[in-house]
Amino acid sequence: MAILKIARMGHPVLLDRAAEIEDVGAPEVRRLLADMVATLKDAGGVGLAAPQVFAGVRLFIFYVPEARAEGGGAMPLTAVFNPVVTPLDEAIELGWEGCLSIPGLRAAVPRYRQVRLRGLGVEGEAMDVVLEGFAARVVQHEADHLDGVMYPMRMRDFRYFGFNEEMDRNPVPLPEEVL
Repeated sequence: MAILKIARMGHPVLLDRAAEIEDVGAPEVRRLLADMVATLKDAGGVGLAAPQVFAGVRLFIFYVPEARAEGGGAMPLTAVFNPVVTPLDEAIELGWEGCLSIPGLRAAVPRYRQVRLRGLGVEGEAMDVVLEGFAARVVQHEADHLDGVMYPMRMRDFRYFGFNEEMDRNPVPLPEEVL
């Protein structure tokens, strides 16, 4: 396993739609997955999409740590090949997001509260799960990377965008309603 370099905002690999994966068991796909796991652990994030490590394929990994778990509890590290994310209703909420491809910054981003995640799991098995809260937010964020969308493109009010250190020193509460 290798720790891969993470593409930063501005690199074209982050703006393209990623290609479907034909064979989740192919050696190069298994190697990419192992390297993505090592990279995510090294970077300290909760999710990573293949385009973020310069691989233009539809794969992301994510987990939900106990400290961020809501209702459904923590989730172990999960790989999703060729994911499809579908909102289950119109409920949207603002939440803070950061991104390994936009280091040092975070913003308030509107996301659907509850989504269905379909795709293929690590052994090629069909996956169909309903997620809400933080888990739903992470999955939407990572799926966006597969379509060339970064979280600033989802923002509605740039007053809620800033450097982590400044926002830690001067916390800004999120507005009650979605912007």
